[in-house]
Amino acid sequence: MKIAALQMVSTPRVEDNLARAAELVAQAAAQGAELVVLPEYFCLMGRQDRDKLAVAESAGHGPIQALLSGLARQHRLWLVGGTLPMALEGDPEHASNTSLVFGPDGTLAARYDKIHLFRYDDGERRYDEAATLRPGEQPVAFDATARDGTVHRVGLSVCYDLRFPELYRRLMQPPCSVLVVPAAFTWPTGQAHWELLLRARAVENQCYVIASAQGGRHENGRRTWGHSMVIDPWGTVLAVQDEGDGVVCAELDRAQLARVRTQLPALQHRRL
Repeated sequence: MKIAALQMVSTPRVEDNLARAAELVAQAAAQGAELVVLPEYFCLMGRQDRDKLAVAESAGHGPIQALLSGLARQHRLWLVGGTLPMALEGDPEHASNTSLVFGPDGTLAARYDKIHLFRYDDGERRYDEAATLRPGEQPVAFDATARDGTVHRVGLSVCYDLRFPELYRRLMQPPCSVLVVPAAFTWPTGQAHWELLLRARAVENQCYVIASAQGGRHENGRRTWGHSMVIDPWGTVLAVQDEGDGVVCAELDRAQLARVRTQLPALQHRRL
């Protein structure tokens, strides 16, 4: 099964971002990808944090969800829609940062609300997601059936979740074949920790990792780290793109997955 991480440099304009996302999904499909992952906030990198509230969609309604469903159906693939802001009933001051998954028939297959909210302050850059977001509560995984009939269990996570290994341990009950990490890592945190954390999650859980990132200088002045990549269960980086829009493709090899778990059965050796 071919898998793909899409990298974007999203703008403050939803329409432009949706058009670019559609182009990248089409490129991934043309390369044979059956599981495609967009980056966090592929639909909007606003000029200020509250911009996301103005475009937040209700479940089952809105142009962002319609596009994701249509692209999955058009290209007959599993599409993890990065994240988009979803409205919260009775709370117009906050949204959830939500990853929606659509199956090859265009129907909604899974929803994950980001659990861990990022806060950072180095004296120059300050971020506090809790000012506009409410956290999710439940880990989510789903089964993706490949065109050859093979079923792959896929665990969902988003960006800052990457720093919390206990989430991924929960997702490994039962074990996943692949973990996805749509993200918008900042330049300083990405430079220091992005690949390190991704490879650690792949090695300790002995599974593939698809990391789809925002990557470049955005119109709002923010610079994101990029380096979207696919990593195998041994921790080997199979493909990567440093900055700019693009498609990162690799093969999910069930034989390699089985080989790693058989040769070093660490998942069976857990005691805590």
